[in-house]
Amino acid sequence: MERLFRTGEVHGVYTHDDRLVVGGAVPGAGQLELPAWDVLGTPSHLTRRELGIINVGQAGHVIVNSEKFELDHLDGLFVGRGNEVVFAGQDAAFYFVSAPAHATYPTVLLSHAEIEPVKLGTPQGASERSLYRYAWGQELQTSVLQFGVTVIADGSVWNTFPPHLHDRRTEVYLYVDLDEQARIFHLMGQPGAARHLVVRDREAVISPPWSIHSGVGTGSYAFIWAMGGENNDYTDLTPVPLEDL
Repeated sequence: MERLFRTGEVHGVYTHDDRLVVGGAVPGAGQLELPAWDVLGTPSHLTRRELGIINVGQAGHVIVNSEKFELDHLDGLFVGRGNEVVFAGQDAAFYFVSAPAHATYPTVLLSHAEIEPVKLGTPQGASERSLYRYAWGQELQTSVLQFGVTVIADGSVWNTFPPHLHDRRTEVYLYVDLDEQARIFHLMGQPGAARHLVVRDREAVISPPWSIHSGVGTGSYAFIWAMGGENNDYTDLTPVPLEDL
């Protein structure tokens, strides 16, 4: 998914993989409402959906009904079903993912600085990274939506390796905080038939359940992961042995 972020506009992609909507909103000098695109068949975007937002730009704010939430870089917001959402902030850039919801849960501000990361990987394996879990089925209750941020340590390049599969859900990646000339090689495909996408800063990838999940960058970066599916067990994955690639 290219060109999600264009100043003064909201752009979204509807995917039949778990019925997710993936999008970007860059308010610029004005304000932008979260659209109710025709494909949703509802009077507002969140009539039957819940929403995860992460600010990938500089400080801005999101108005949920009449309540204002300030979001700095990589701060998140979970918005429950039935709300109206407006984006604002001259230098902000909001990434969002929505998923169908069977219940309504409270709106929650998710400060990146206040979330304790899970340390993964090793420097020796060039895979040292910090996993920030914003919504993943425990502390923050949602219907199906899970999302968070993983930050790759300086000197490491892999976002996860060896690869794995999520048989019960699709996963969406947005790669952020890359230098202009940096690239991500995002691995996709079935284990015995892998291919790759070359991805730039603020470009997203839909990785369906049949595809491996893994990627490697040419320098430091972060990525936002989001999922919706049959369950919300974060450890529900199937490792892929290297000899199967």
